[in-house]
Amino acid sequence: MKTIEHFVNGNSFLGSSKRTSDVFNPATGEVSAKVNLASKKDVDDVVAVAKNAFIKWSQVSPLQRSRILFKFKNLIEQNTDELTKLIVSEHGKVYDDAKGSLTRGLEVVEFACGIPHLLKGEFTENVGGGVDSWSIRQPLGVCAGITPFNFPAMVPMWMFPLAIACGNTFILKPSEKDPSCPLMLGKLLKEAGLPDGVFNVVNGDKESVDSLLSNPDVSAISFVGSTPIAKYIYENAAKFEKRVQALGGAKNHCVVMPDADLDQTVAGLMGAAYGSAGERCMAQSVAVAIGDIGDELVSRLTKEVQKLKVGPGMDKSSEMGPLVTGQHLEKVTGYIDIGVKEGAKLVVDGRKFQKLQGYEKGFYIGGSLFDHVTPNMRIYKEEIFGPVLSVVRAKDFNEAINLINNHEFGNGVSIFTRDGNSARTFTSHIKVGMVGINIPIPVPMAFHSFGGWKRSLFGDHHVHGMEGVRFYTKLKTVTSRWPTGKASASFTMPTMS
Repeated sequence: MKTIEHFVNGNSFLGSSKRTSDVFNPATGEVSAKVNLASKKDVDDVVAVAKNAFIKWSQVSPLQRSRILFKFKNLIEQNTDELTKLIVSEHGKVYDDAKGSLTRGLEVVEFACGIPHLLKGEFTENVGGGVDSWSIRQPLGVCAGITPFNFPAMVPMWMFPLAIACGNTFILKPSEKDPSCPLMLGKLLKEAGLPDGVFNVVNGDKESVDSLLSNPDVSAISFVGSTPIAKYIYENAAKFEKRVQALGGAKNHCVVMPDADLDQTVAGLMGAAYGSAGERCMAQSVAVAIGDIGDELVSRLTKEVQKLKVGPGMDKSSEMGPLVTGQHLEKVTGYIDIGVKEGAKLVVDGRKFQKLQGYEKGFYIGGSLFDHVTPNMRIYKEEIFGPVLSVVRAKDFNEAINLINNHEFGNGVSIFTRDGNSARTFTSHIKVGMVGINIPIPVPMAFHSFGGWKRSLFGDHHVHGMEGVRFYTKLKTVTSRWPTGKASASFTMPTMS
């Protein structure tokens, strides 16, 4: 049985802990490896390594950091197939989806390559008599990222490329469910010329997380995961006086107006609701049908969901792969049970998916479709994180806006319409962080920033883009005057008059 270790100071690191966790191949349901789970001592040792590496790395010029990231970008492109297969083998998503997620992460690396420009400060000459003032942005120190299982390459790359480009060192605590891809990224960074200790990977569970939160030498924490854990990370990181960005859960709505192009809408909803088996925070899990369009929308969706091709991620004909673990499969199945008990109409039942020959133990489920879901139901209120789409009926546009604005989550939302005024009004009045207009998954490009509102984000900064640069740096403002004559003390508030 393969044992997966940590990556510390440029090398594999066994650690002192004897605890391990199973890593599964979701397609077959078999255990493919054991991953070591770090102890508090292991985490503290890694933090010490990163703290020591920061001394030199923070003094490396932004241009030199950029050149290393350019090499890293090239190495990712050269190893795309191997990285993609690692994602498929441990997460289960289909090959093209895994490759696409790697590409979206690579876009952040490309953005971070522009760090010499992104770190330029502001300068004002002669703010007063012979006085100049300017601002600079400097690195924080040791930063840490805690990332989820659903995007083992993309979400870490939302964080560490910018963090190290800004001059910080970084400790990644990826999900123990699919740790191999992050470890390979660490090895590629070393191959690109990144000094040892600047980027480290520590596998673990709550013990590792709590150790990162409490260690005084960790300056900032980035997190992506569920809302209860995001809140826990935010509160505890703040308690230990760290900077924190903690992205939580979602219940993303897609508003379907009566004038919507239904061919485009249904195609968009299918990919957004069932792509990656619904295991993504930007999945569209609620379709809000306005007026009389609901019956036609459900009819078309039903036909498409029934045709959904579910199979192993490496099978090119598969449109949706298995869920990540058997435990998660039970959770998703349990939500379908709850929806039926609550009175929602189960139009397509993914629980009836027939086991695949040769993959009988895999963690498969078909796509599910509910109709006549109401806001008081748990399947509407809670994040299922699986291939389950709920259709809610709303009598008009205003009811749809109120429905969405009253939900505790505010991550992403879309509207499908041909009417520019409806789209503009929707964009202005909706209380959600990322909005799509005839776009089913409104994930911003790397040079913009990603993040939700309300209980979908705890902290003041979104990830990547200029928000990411601001998060991973601290502002320093300098005011300077060179002596030109005799000085005298002043005991009043300084002004520039």
